[in-house]
Amino acid sequence: MLGLLIVVLILACLGLHRPGADSVGSVALVNGFVALLAAAAVVFLLACGLVLRRVPVAGAEGRTLLIILAIAALMRAGPLLAPPFLSSDLYRYIWDGRVQRAGINPYRFIPADPALAGLRDRTIYPHINRRDYAPTIYPPAAQLLFRGATRISETPLALKCASVLMEILAVACLVAALRHAGLPTARVLLYVWNPLAAWTFAGNGHVDAAAIGCIGIAVMLRLRGLDGWSGAALGIAVLVKFIPAAIVPAFWRGRWRFAIALSATMLLLYVPFLDVGWRHVVGFLGAYGGEEGVRDGSGLWLLAGLARLWALPAVTVPLYLLIAAAGLGILALATGLRPGAATRAGDAISVGARAGSLAAAAFIVLSPHYPWYFPWLGLFAVLAPALSVLWLSVAPLVLYLDPWHEFFLWPSIVYAPAILLAVFDIRAGILPFGNMPPRAGNIPA
Repeated sequence: MLGLLIVVLILACLGLHRPGADSVGSVALVNGFVALLAAAAVVFLLACGLVLRRVPVAGAEGRTLLIILAIAALMRAGPLLAPPFLSSDLYRYIWDGRVQRAGINPYRFIPADPALAGLRDRTIYPHINRRDYAPTIYPPAAQLLFRGATRISETPLALKCASVLMEILAVACLVAALRHAGLPTARVLLYVWNPLAAWTFAGNGHVDAAAIGCIGIAVMLRLRGLDGWSGAALGIAVLVKFIPAAIVPAFWRGRWRFAIALSATMLLLYVPFLDVGWRHVVGFLGAYGGEEGVRDGSGLWLLAGLARLWALPAVTVPLYLLIAAAGLGILALATGLRPGAATRAGDAISVGARAGSLAAAAFIVLSPHYPWYFPWLGLFAVLAPALSVLWLSVAPLVLYLDPWHEFFLWPSIVYAPAILLAVFDIRAGILPFGNMPPRAGNIPA
């Protein structure tokens, strides 16, 4: 019943959209959209609590999993068939795929360059964001996905279907990992019923879904001891979207075969695009940091908060980034060198807890402004149900709103509770800290 309520709320969100509008249509309708999606998130968290607190009934696990997956499919059906809105990234994906299929390196030209005039149309080109000044920002693995998907069809539906298929791959790997570890497969609900995930991938086809699929493969292979293949899968994930680089130490833990495979995979993926040179193959990534307020600190949550109290000197931003890099580096080193658990269940929980804590720390430090960056954290909550990680996987839906056009007060709704919940998770032994491994029996009440 909770799952069906989430489906109804998502359909109500779709009902607010005005055909032809990239946004919902008005500020009031956007507010209504976020309110409905937030209500779905509350129901989702209630369902998570139900799954985590109930003891699995012998013989009913398969039926329970089937119900969970059926509801997840219903949650995605409406957004999948509806036009994308509240994000135009999908059109850049299609454009990059089209450019590649024309035999042109996507890192060479901005969309508005006269050299690409013959590729423009009235369906895709007018919706491309930053088309007048920005080359593509997406790494090589994402580019190969765009090329493959547009070979089938240059439509938003084709890219959205590709995203959902990658989600299905991730979920299949998670279920296999849970069974391998002897953990309840119903825990997969902590990812598949997340309304932000359903909206992000089935609704807007964000490429993060491809990273999720590869991370799911990497988790399954890591738990089965196939370190080389796990490294290759995670290397692909990093070059779909760079953020998964934060979780590499949780998989490595002194396994050199993993590190070699990951590095080799990333280098090989760059090779087809190197005719533009290393300086240009990173695309818009360098300028993107300035556009998002990273260079001057205005887009970083903690610095934006300090700037409300007093004027920050010029040295503040590089000092913050240096301290943040050192802190994340120490956390990564401690995670990477710590040995794994002895049992299958302990190993699965350990991988999930350590990857979740690394990713959550990176997100709080960098504080991205877009909701679709976050749902993949739910993968790790499935293995190690940390409240802070689960919260960060769904709460950023409020970032669809920016009522004061600033980067501290409103994002505090996301990051401040996450920090408080992380303290609880660490004290409860759900997340690793110092020399303490996550404890297999800990489940938040």
